[in-house]
Amino acid sequence: QGQLGESGGGLVQPGGSLRLSCAASRSIFSIYTMGWYRQAPGKQRELVASITSSGSTNYADSVKGRFTISRDNAKNTVYLQMNNLKPEDTAGYYCNANQNRVSGPPRNFWGQGTQVTVSS
Repeated sequence: QGQLGESGGGLVQPGGSLRLSCAASRSIFSIYTMGWYRQAPGKQRELVASITSSGSTNYADSVKGRFTISRDNAKNTVYLQMNNLKPEDTAGYYCNANQNRVSGPPRNFWGQGTQVTVSS
């Protein structure tokens, strides 16, 4: 579909840092809540962090204090700065755009994912 494009994944040692990027179209980015999900083998997909169009953020307890989500409205891009990475952060990371609507079901767009591997 190509609605969202992620980049920035890779292999990093424990304690290292990585920044993920997700580029979206202006029509999506301007009104949708942007988020990062991750899914490791044998585990359920979980919301890592999200940010609304107005800048309100939310984080999973497991990443609070280590990860920071931000958005650049001029570039229609959302970032996930990941610091002090741990092996348990290893997963496929997926960008998501979500629009909750009162007039119908929510709309969602997904990126293809980028792999983050934390290992020594």
